[in-house]
Amino acid sequence: MAENIRIFRKENELSQEALAEQCGLHRTYIGSVEREERNVTLGTLEVLAATLRVTVPQLLTEREASGSSRREEASE
Repeated sequence: MAENIRIFRKENELSQEALAEQCGLHRTYIGSVEREERNVTLGTLEVLAATLRVTVPQLLTEREASGSSRREEASE
C-alpha cells in the first residue's frame, strides 16, 4: 500500500506536502505512511484514494513493477 500511494502521488505530480494539504493531513504523516511507519484508518484510505483518483482496492493491490519505474524510484 505504501508504495502504491507513492506511485499514484507521483503519477498525479503531487509532492507529499501537496497531497497532505488536499487530504487535510499533516505533511509528515504522508511521509511516514510511505515509509511504512504508520498504519492508516479506512477513512484516511478513502480520502487518499479519492484525492489520488483511484479506488481503495487499487491502493491495496500489489502492482506489477516494471524495471524502468523501479530504477526511476531508486534515483529519487
